[in-house]
Amino acid sequence: MRNRHWKAMAAICGALLIAAGGTGAAATPVRPKTEWPALPVFPIAERTVVLDPGHNGGTAGHLDEINAQVPDGRGGMKACNTTGTNANDGYSEHEFTFDVALRMRDLLSARGIHVVMSRDNDNGFGPCVDERGTLGQRVGAAAVVSIHADGAPAGAHGFHVAYSSPAVNDSQGEPSNRLATTLRDGLVGAGFTTSTYIGSNGMNPRADLAGLNLAERPAALVECGNMRDPDDAAMLESPDGRARLATALTNAVLAYLG
Repeated sequence: MRNRHWKAMAAICGALLIAAGGTGAAATPVRPKTEWPALPVFPIAERTVVLDPGHNGGTAGHLDEINAQVPDGRGGMKACNTTGTNANDGYSEHEFTFDVALRMRDLLSARGIHVVMSRDNDNGFGPCVDERGTLGQRVGAAAVVSIHADGAPAGAHGFHVAYSSPAVNDSQGEPSNRLATTLRDGLVGAGFTTSTYIGSNGMNPRADLAGLNLAERPAALVECGNMRDPDDAAMLESPDGRARLATALTNAVLAYLG
């Protein structure tokens, strides 16, 4: 009787272990645990802005998690995230984006804007691109701005602004196009040069960016420069350059909000 009892318990535990992927067989990659609690979709709050600094500092140590597949917003799947790029001297994109986002957060907060960050540190991993993409509607944002830097060949330089196209919802039509255009105009007005290697006049419509495809609030992604170009890299690595970028982007966001 006792032996039958323990055998039954062992069978149950074994079934649970298999369900959890704990056998010797290859387990499905585990996506990163969300950094945000599940929230209802909020109505748009005119004074709320999401800032999404690309990538994260601990991502390289969690390759299984960031290679896990997530929805891409157009019926397909793609990797949770990537490690991002870096300048030739090792200065990383994730470090750059987080610095600019913090500067923008402080500038916007000083103007009474409620800022929600997609990540609050630069030593973790995630969130996945689908979580970043849906954050705007979960907090009722009036605008979502993702901050990145590119890793194109040396000699290619300048910034460009991406937006989801063709649009898959109303927020990705005119509102996102207008946000992207306003960000472009703000950077040009502050003396920054539009891209010489991608897009047109600093604008780059894209269908492959899950963070933009999944947004149900006006959203745009700014590639602030090419980290592999010496001149762009010098600006991106400079505290003064990052301050100028943050100020120009902040003023553009304020102009968009009206």
